[in-house]
Amino acid sequence: MNGGQGPSSMKLILASNSAARRHMLANAGYRFDATAANIDERALKIAHLDAGLPVDDLALVLADAKAQAVSADHPADLVIGSDQVLTCDGKVFSKVSDLSQAADQLAELQGKTHVLVSAVACWRHNQPVFQISETADMTMFRLTTKDINMYLTDAGPSILGSVGCYQIEGKGIRLFEDIQGSHFTIMGMPLTPLVKFLKSQSDLL
Repeated sequence: MNGGQGPSSMKLILASNSAARRHMLANAGYRFDATAANIDERALKIAHLDAGLPVDDLALVLADAKAQAVSADHPADLVIGSDQVLTCDGKVFSKVSDLSQAADQLAELQGKTHVLVSAVACWRHNQPVFQISETADMTMFRLTTKDINMYLTDAGPSILGSVGCYQIEGKGIRLFEDIQGSHFTIMGMPLTPLVKFLKSQSDLL
C-alpha cells in the first residue's frame, strides 16, 4: 500500500524524526516525507500539567501540536503527528540522558505497572481530521540493582531513545512480567487505527 504520488494526490508527511515511527509507517507500505515539528515539547508538558489537565490527554496534546506545526507549512498535505507519554504512580516520566539516569529510572519502575499512552493526530487544510490515543499496561519484574546494571551493560546506550529505558522489540522484553496492549502502541504510535483512517482517504492509494 503506497501513498499516492499522482498529480491529484496529497503527500503524506510524518511530523517526526523518530526511527521507530518511520519504520512502522514504512513497513505498512506508505511513502511519506518525515520532518521534525518545531515545537517546545517541554513547555507544552509543563503548561498541561500545571493546569491540572488529565495526564492521559498529554500524548494527544503533543501529537496534535506536532501535526499542526508541520501542517502550517503543508496545508494541502496530510500530516501525521504522534507522541507517547509514560506514567507511573501519577508521575510523568521523560527520556533520560545517560545510563546512570536510566538505572535510576528503571529502579523506580521495577516491580510496578506503568502506563504507556500513545497518540496520533492528523491535520489537513489547517484543521484536525483524525485523533486517537491508546494505552498499554507494562508490568516489570522486581529487579535488583545488579539486574538493572547487567541489563544496561548488555543493552547499551541505544535504550536512551526510549522513554522507559527499554526497547521492547529487543532485550527490554526480559524486564517484563506482563504486558497488556498493542505492540504498536508500545512502540509509540497507534498504527492499526491510523491505517484504518488512511484507508478512508481517497487521495491515498
